[in-house]
Amino acid sequence: MNIVVVGLSHKTAAVEIREKVAFAPTQMEKPLREVVALPDITEAVIVSTCNRVEIYATTHDIAGGIARLKRFLADYHHLSLETLEPHLYNYHGEEAIRHVFRVAASLDSMVVGEPQILGQIKTSYGFAAEFKSSGIILNRFLHKAFSVAKRVRTETKIASSAVSVSFAAVELAKKIFGDLSDKTVMLIGAGEMCELAAKHFINNGVRGVMVTNRTFERAAKLAEEFGGKAVNFEDLFDQLHKADIILSSTGAPHFIITPKDVTEVIRRRKLKPMFFIDIAVPRDIDPKVNDVQNVYLYDMDDLQGVVATNLEQRGKEATKAEQIVNQEIGQFFKWLSSLEVTPTIVALRARFEEARQAELAKTLSNWKDLAPEQQKRLEALTAAIVNKLLHTPTTVLKQTGQGNRNDLYVDALRSLFDLNTGGPVPEDLGELEE
Repeated sequence: MNIVVVGLSHKTAAVEIREKVAFAPTQMEKPLREVVALPDITEAVIVSTCNRVEIYATTHDIAGGIARLKRFLADYHHLSLETLEPHLYNYHGEEAIRHVFRVAASLDSMVVGEPQILGQIKTSYGFAAEFKSSGIILNRFLHKAFSVAKRVRTETKIASSAVSVSFAAVELAKKIFGDLSDKTVMLIGAGEMCELAAKHFINNGVRGVMVTNRTFERAAKLAEEFGGKAVNFEDLFDQLHKADIILSSTGAPHFIITPKDVTEVIRRRKLKPMFFIDIAVPRDIDPKVNDVQNVYLYDMDDLQGVVATNLEQRGKEATKAEQIVNQEIGQFFKWLSSLEVTPTIVALRARFEEARQAELAKTLSNWKDLAPEQQKRLEALTAAIVNKLLHTPTTVLKQTGQGNRNDLYVDALRSLFDLNTGGPVPEDLGELEE
């Protein structure tokens, strides 16, 4: 049995293509049932996010299975295969295992180390389990992918540093203040960047949010969204001393906050520290504000410098993560290979034992005066011959089940000796350590 992957992602398809093949998360039963109804597709999981759509499936027919999955993606979404296929990739065997482990560990994400993808795969697997499109192989496979992702997060620092401007602002604030639970944030401007940064601050436990904007209605709307307080723009400097962290992103053509303004504000705060984040272009805050005692100012270039440093660090951690993935691939592939090898070995031994017993019974029926002790010796002799004959093929099969191709040997033995291994695979076959 082979694991195959067919899909597309932000690396191979623009959003205009990705959105056409996306699956609605509330309507997964129909596509899952249709996938496993395809010829020789026995199990399937569909992962559909804003950045990727992938099908993980099991099949005996690699080329045919991949072709059917590609056709399914096109037909299900009423697209021509000719249009869709240039954006699709496919993997099988070890490469399929590597790909899914890397996706789960966020090594294939647009932002390496982001945590959302693991939760999205777990949700997708939950649908497959609910609608019974996953079985022994994909169950074990996805659980292993989850454990690989956990190892990566535990043993590396791939997700420990901020790689967006808005989140970098939060990380810097933590370095300045430590605990943010007693801090108040003021947003000057109500644009998307300010809004996103505010969400990060709220998620990190700030006490309160104040919002000011030249259009008060916009400030009031955003303040309501965050459970905060709207401030008239004209009252900015009357209220500024109440804020510990100030994010400014207006469209003003000149500085709206000067060192003189901040000197007065910090005096009213009795020199309690203030952190200014200027994410406006052109800048809202005079750089000389940074010279005021107990005031810390970062502009967009500073934040992007932090992000660049963190991205470089994530790249180094990603190298460590790739090593973890490589370690885990061999272990899982060994288990997967055993699903084919072990039943074949059992069936081969059963076929030889059946022949041995039949010939032994025929011989003993003609030697009725043979003593019981002599019968035991003949039994032992024939058993030893069978074991000797099977030793080499059994050893070779077990070795092929440890990561090399085994399909040629398995198929040859099944054909040569007419072996029947088509029964269900036991759940505990080839136990895989977690």
